[in-house]
Amino acid sequence: MRPAAGARGGSRRATAGVLATVLAGVLTGSGWLLSVSPAVAVPAPVQPAPATRTTTPTTPRPTAPSSGPDAMRAAEYWLHEYGFDEAQKISRGSGVTVAVIDTGIATDHPDLAGAVAGGTDVSGAGAANGAEPIGFEPEHGTMVATLLAGRGHAPSPSTASASASAKATPGASGRTAGILGVAPEARLLTVSAWVGDGNPGGRDIMDQIPAAVRWSVDHGAKVINMSLTSTSTSWPRSWDDAFAYAEQKDVLVVAAAGNRGGGITQVGAPATMPGVLAVGGLDRAGKASWDASAQGISIGVSAPSEDLVGGLPGGTYRTWAGTSAATPLVSGLAALIRSRWPELSAGEVANRIVSTAHDEGAAGRDPIYGFGAVDAARALTADVQPAAANPLGSVTDWIRVHRRAGDPQTTAPSAVPSRRTAQAVPVPAAPAPDRPESDGGVVPGLIVVGFGAALALVAGAAAVHLTTLRRRR
Repeated sequence: MRPAAGARGGSRRATAGVLATVLAGVLTGSGWLLSVSPAVAVPAPVQPAPATRTTTPTTPRPTAPSSGPDAMRAAEYWLHEYGFDEAQKISRGSGVTVAVIDTGIATDHPDLAGAVAGGTDVSGAGAANGAEPIGFEPEHGTMVATLLAGRGHAPSPSTASASASAKATPGASGRTAGILGVAPEARLLTVSAWVGDGNPGGRDIMDQIPAAVRWSVDHGAKVINMSLTSTSTSWPRSWDDAFAYAEQKDVLVVAAAGNRGGGITQVGAPATMPGVLAVGGLDRAGKASWDASAQGISIGVSAPSEDLVGGLPGGTYRTWAGTSAATPLVSGLAALIRSRWPELSAGEVANRIVSTAHDEGAAGRDPIYGFGAVDAARALTADVQPAAANPLGSVTDWIRVHRRAGDPQTTAPSAVPSRRTAQAVPVPAAPAPDRPESDGGVVPGLIVVGFGAALALVAGAAAVHLTTLRRRR
């Protein structure tokens, strides 16, 4: 039985209340989970020869790097261990525009000089050009941007001699200080959104998301980075057209899977949407991260999500963890591929990323690693046969099969503790790693607000029922 209009509105508000940036340790407590229609069957990727990792991850090391911008470059272990430095010898993302739908990018960070080509605000609370960091975690968008397309900067005179004696990152062009992103020549679009409750601009996050996607497509993005997730596996009907529009315009959307440490035990929307490349997280040893990842059948590939560094507004830096940090690494890889082979479709780019990944966990695709750990060097060098279709599916096909005229925007929510959903999918057998350094997160009260609203609705309904019974007497 379909819920009434009021129930549909309540479902939409409940889903909106838990959409949040994927930061380590966010959204603690019980979450609202919505059921989702079965996914349309998707083809397997066109696999080349079995993958072997370019380099082997080292044993875990302390999360806090030495202070100073020069130490940031030394802390970027993923550039070498996951083949990004080799990939950058072939492509650096030139000519590709990546939209970052997030909390806004601080364009004054020295590592982002010249990287941001434009932007907008979809929240009503930020600057018109999207360059004002906003929300509960205003630094989040800048950290994402530096990992994706940071260009570094020249070392200061006091450290220049020390930097000269150190091995510079290949192709750094003298910018040996600060963060070098995985696609340092890609152009960024900053699309600021107010993620969470209390938006002073008055616009619901569920309305901001489709507006942000459409704007990004219309302004030349070939890749869209969404370091965002929710505790809902489904999404509102209002998102359908925007994501289908991106698919039809050949734009690849890359989204974060979520973090167990933040109370998200299974992948949530938008990473559950067909055609979206969902990114899981790896610990420092290259295995599935316990805190800084989630699990679900929609994960496409996994990337480092612990012991990462990001730039902050004002020109400083921070160590952080979460699939928010893993996602721009994969978006940057997509930019490298699209720059190297501009004729490839978004589906073929996704296929190249997942089919060249180093298989981890169960053979083939699994709900912990997806198709495996990202291998950037192999993605830029392997002989991959053209894909007949996007191995991640098609949201256009899903809409055609699963949406019906008059269907509610989302399935009615059920207040099921998120910890119980983990029983449906096996957890990695490896011992749990040490907890990564948390970089904060959206106020846990977002969950409390959503859950409290549901309790209030139930209590109100009960009161009305009792009043009716008394009147009948």
